[in-house]
Amino acid sequence: MELRMTTTFPSISISTDRLVLRAYEEADIPAFVEMMNDELVVAWTAVPHPYTRADAETWVRRIAPAERTEGRGIVFAVTEFLTQRLVGTVHLHNTNWRTRATEVAYVTAPWARGEGYATESVLAVAQWLFGDRGFERLELRTAADNTASQQVAQKIGCISEGVLRNAWIARSQTESGEWADIRTDLIVWSLLPEDLDGVADQMAEAGYSTYADWS
Repeated sequence: MELRMTTTFPSISISTDRLVLRAYEEADIPAFVEMMNDELVVAWTAVPHPYTRADAETWVRRIAPAERTEGRGIVFAVTEFLTQRLVGTVHLHNTNWRTRATEVAYVTAPWARGEGYATESVLAVAQWLFGDRGFERLELRTAADNTASQQVAQKIGCISEGVLRNAWIARSQTESGEWADIRTDLIVWSLLPEDLDGVADQMAEAGYSTYADWS
């Protein structure tokens, strides 16, 4: 009964063998600015461009904390366990506390791509969400041409549910270096607790950490 009455996520950190997921800190701001100005982040997200230090300060100090305290979701800074370097972001949002469902978005720094960090961090959040918080559905939406994000969804066991036609505005860089808005479809994916069966073993066989701990 207590779980059903909860309307905010706790302030926690989640750890895997390689990563620590925690709240953003002031020290993360320079790396966050660099990450959010990466070409692929600009192309597939709706972040301001150029992304300034003022934008990052507003995110770290006000917007990200308010996601949790106001009950909309929770934002994790994903960092390397050994170096504490910022790897990326995992953001739960559009949380429905009655249906125990939420949506996930993620961004990975360019230097950290290809290491399985996005898959590892999103899987860790899903394990915490289902195992500790009693949630029943995790949803994500990927732009039709964003194959890297789709691969993350597939690796953690998500099921593709359909296409939202013409539902997103991505950005494409022109020959002059300017960015132009382009409309695109969104693929809707979902993950349920039972979808995680066997995923941990598959990840372990691929050489990625699958055990998550939270505190």
